[in-house]
Amino acid sequence: MARLFRRTSEKAGLAPGSLIHVGEKRVEKTKITIIDYDQAAFGEKEVATVAECFPFKETSTVTWINIDGLHEVDVIEKIGKHFNIHPLILEDILHTGQRPKMEDFEEYIFIITKMFAYESETDTVRTEQFSVILGSNFVISFQEVSGDVFNALRDRIRNGKGRVRRMGADYLAYALIDSIVDHYFILLEKCSDRIEQLEEELAGDPQSETLQDIHNLKQEIVHLRKSVWPLREVISGLERVESPLITENLSMYLRDVYDHTIQVIDSVETYQDLLSGMIDLYLSGVSNKMNEVMKVLTIFASIFIPLTFLAGIYGMNFEFMPELKIRWAYPALWVVMLSVAGVLIVFFKRKRWL
Repeated sequence: MARLFRRTSEKAGLAPGSLIHVGEKRVEKTKITIIDYDQAAFGEKEVATVAECFPFKETSTVTWINIDGLHEVDVIEKIGKHFNIHPLILEDILHTGQRPKMEDFEEYIFIITKMFAYESETDTVRTEQFSVILGSNFVISFQEVSGDVFNALRDRIRNGKGRVRRMGADYLAYALIDSIVDHYFILLEKCSDRIEQLEEELAGDPQSETLQDIHNLKQEIVHLRKSVWPLREVISGLERVESPLITENLSMYLRDVYDHTIQVIDSVETYQDLLSGMIDLYLSGVSNKMNEVMKVLTIFASIFIPLTFLAGIYGMNFEFMPELKIRWAYPALWVVMLSVAGVLIVFFKRKRWL
């Protein structure tokens, strides 16, 4: 899971709109792919330079320009200059700790979301910032690294399945957001499985590692909640925005993804409450174990206190102690001590302390 807070000290004191990448430093080359299509035709390619994207700004087809990697700032700057993207927007794209949001700039709409992907090989969750520029006939998306959750969407575009090839750029932007929200459900299913496993451990013999697993999972849920709550506002804003870039036909699809977002939020809050209860249950179980140990030790101490008293009395070296000269004094003392211990054990059992 990504850091909850990213370091931003390197941007301190710079002018607004200064293009500085804030995020994990990477060395691989930025990857730019272009998918251009309409209802009758389709083309897909990976380009080597930013300039190869420029001709698609004024085409009649729908173009999806996807950029993997934000560490090469000059690439982002060239894209911004050609597509007339405001420097403050470019700054937000490069700052990967942004809150999900939506802004309307008349010529284009800017959207930021958080993309989560479950990696089964390592049993970890990868999260990254996903930024979208929606224009009249193009969508430019920015990702931190290669690899995303849009393979199914790309297949639909390639094969001409569904509505995406018949719709405009606004539907493509919606489909990207919908794919991200759909993968939230996959992540929630994995979290549900882990919660069930942790509940079984708590019902058995929980160890200290169990508490650490609960804490790690709760951090993931908190991070997911921070990403989903603002996304609800983003989708609601897209529904209400009065922009020619969003057609009326898209309203029903936005309402559908809004409902899905609400379902994710409800599930996240439920899981958060469950994990909080599991932490309390674990601490209560540890406390009960400690109480059981202390009860046993207290009972043993209570049994041996009178025996220690008798041993202390007859361990004193006074010359005229009356019982010291009696032939059966030593066996009699043992009988008394064992009787006292037996009476105390019977008493504790009747009280159900043993």
